[in-house]
Amino acid sequence: MSKNLVIVESPAKAKTIEGYLGKDFKVASSYGHVRDLPKGDKAIDINNRFNPTYEVTPDKKEVIKNLKSLAKDADTIYLASDDDREGEAISWHLKEVLKLKDENTKRIVFREITKNAIQKAIQNPRGIDYDLVNAQQARRILDRLVGFELSPVLWKKIKTGLSAGRVQSVAVRLIVEREREIEAHKAKSSFRITAQFEVDGKTFQAELPKKFETKEEAENFLKACIGADFSVGNLETKPAKKSPAPPFTTSTLQQEASRKLYFSVAQTMSVAQKLYEAGKITYMRTDSVNLSEEAMNSAKNAIHEAYGNEYHQSRKYTTKSEGAQEAHEAIRPTDFSKAHVSGDRNEQRLYELIWKRAIASQMADAQLEKTNVTVHISNSDLHLNAHGEIIKFDGFLKVYLESTDEEHEEDENGNGGKSLLPPLKIGQGLHLLEMKGKETFSRPAPRYTEASLVKKLEELGIGRPSTYAPTISTIQKRDYVIKESRDGTPRNYTEMVISGGNFSENTKTEITGAEKQKLFPTNMAMVVNDFLVEHFPNVIDFSFTARVEKEFDDIASGGQDWHDMIEGFYGKFHHSVEETEQVSRQDVNSSRFLGNHPENGKPITARLGRFGPLVQIGDNEDEDKQFASLKKGQFIENISLEDALELFKLPRDVGMFEDKKMVAAIGRFGPYIRHDGSFYSLKKEQDPLSITEEEAVEVIKEKREADAKKHIKTFDENPEIQILNGRWGPYIKFGKNNFKIPKDKEAEKLTYSETIEIIENQPEPKKKGRFAKKK
Repeated sequence: MSKNLVIVESPAKAKTIEGYLGKDFKVASSYGHVRDLPKGDKAIDINNRFNPTYEVTPDKKEVIKNLKSLAKDADTIYLASDDDREGEAISWHLKEVLKLKDENTKRIVFREITKNAIQKAIQNPRGIDYDLVNAQQARRILDRLVGFELSPVLWKKIKTGLSAGRVQSVAVRLIVEREREIEAHKAKSSFRITAQFEVDGKTFQAELPKKFETKEEAENFLKACIGADFSVGNLETKPAKKSPAPPFTTSTLQQEASRKLYFSVAQTMSVAQKLYEAGKITYMRTDSVNLSEEAMNSAKNAIHEAYGNEYHQSRKYTTKSEGAQEAHEAIRPTDFSKAHVSGDRNEQRLYELIWKRAIASQMADAQLEKTNVTVHISNSDLHLNAHGEIIKFDGFLKVYLESTDEEHEEDENGNGGKSLLPPLKIGQGLHLLEMKGKETFSRPAPRYTEASLVKKLEELGIGRPSTYAPTISTIQKRDYVIKESRDGTPRNYTEMVISGGNFSENTKTEITGAEKQKLFPTNMAMVVNDFLVEHFPNVIDFSFTARVEKEFDDIASGGQDWHDMIEGFYGKFHHSVEETEQVSRQDVNSSRFLGNHPENGKPITARLGRFGPLVQIGDNEDEDKQFASLKKGQFIENISLEDALELFKLPRDVGMFEDKKMVAAIGRFGPYIRHDGSFYSLKKEQDPLSITEEEAVEVIKEKREADAKKHIKTFDENPEIQILNGRWGPYIKFGKNNFKIPKDKEAEKLTYSETIEIIENQPEPKKKGRFAKKK
């Protein structure tokens, strides 16, 4: 047997590390956390300083049995879980469950899985840091207390099955408040003036620095310019520089991967996890922008070799956030000489993004030359401005340029970028090709993307690197938030142009309000948020939640006792829970009276129903009451009586097909056509109130055709067994279970006996790694 046992969280990590250690080392995996707080009210002893009771999770009993056997025969056990609070807690739980002794148990940490880092860690062991363990315990216990006491309140007062969480509820509040801000925004129009000039066969654009508030002002200005002369009034050229962004933290990686690669936050962390475990990048949960001296020297050598000495500029970055640990590093490649790595396409793309960001942070500033031109108008005190920019030395721009959220917003105001200007001199006359006055409209703050929500949470000091991805996944899984793209709506605008001495005016149409992969709150989110804001203001308060995070940091640094911290929170919180017992379910703002039906006078209300938001004609005692589901994007709090009456036109008969009636309606999962007992979902651009008979027939035919392509074969011996085409290729479906078809088998040629053999000999599913288990 091996003299030394190293325990890590993930099997992939174990495999990589085992390759770096000799035959005297055995590396095993705990597959994440091995024990947790049990369900129910026995997990935390509230009357005894909130002491927790932990139990081994059922799926880890075999893992623990195996680890105990390995530990019994080892001389030294190295606990090598991740270098953060969660990892420290895993090591502590392992020590407790395996009953390891202090004299032969060592804690080792590393931020990258390389031979040098692993061997260095083995040579520099330490004990378990109980301050870090207590900070993790405090977070886990506090979040359990909030969830355990708050969720039943929501079940009683709003709807069974709802959940609430300390960080998730604050994230939902941000999205709800942004939606209401957008809804309340009244677009205000103004007129932007731009002009196109020609000089020696080349053109450039200039713009009036101010906007006109009225059409009359813009029209008068344009008409006055018909007879005006234009010239270069002032010309200013000055050097400028652009500096690179620091290397990635968890938050900035999530944001940039969203903007540049269109990854979700969860996807970014999943792919980064694989890169880390394969030894390609450093640990991906960090809020530090620091690089080690070794890393900076490695980057320097790579820059000198690839681009030349003049492209290198050594930089030390300092992390601004209070809780950041400078001993940790930013996310970077473990080997700067490798600009590309093997792996699937997403691993390659994310690695290249990390490599570019880190290498660029150690490169020279870009040297620019900026030109500002003032264009004089002979008959006006107003002037136009033009801006140009040329790169004299590209520096870090040779590799990478950070993007911003604003670049990814639809620019309805047509903000002009900087371009190369033709040669100009002061006093030079300019030939006007055209001048345009375009009506533009003010816009509200944009809806959040996953990336911009992470940025906001970080700015507010809410959550830490390990919490962003699970928080954003949770609020979507629990139907508080929907991530989707939505089409915009047409809007008319006025455009006035002078060209060749003539004035013209046109009304044009643009699409406004189109959204791509944005976060939208559900009606449930709005009702729950309002209830929490009213009755649990502390729990959902931004500054309070940020203050709790700082207290966790204090515990981690040994500055505060975790029992005291929980006690300080729990008293007021529990009192608020008790006070909600007096709140009547009818007092919860989950319904709204819209008015009376214009024909029968019955009351019409909008409210939350068992299967989602709906409108209702008649009160609850009315035996003939009617219901209709709200459409996507409609909210209980602002739906009008007219909108509600439209919904009652559903379900509606659309026509006949194959001698059977087609009916359009809205259900729990959106609008659909019902025909002969089957349901066919409508596309997002199809409205159940206006879909025609021909369009409905096409929907049915398209679905049937898709289903036919999906079905490969069934067997007379057992019709329950089907061979189908799926997203990832052919598979076997038997009852509610799906089975993979081996690569050496052709789905179309499978016999019944071969299919049964595949079902019976299906391999055991792989156990999930640690990060599927992290809370």
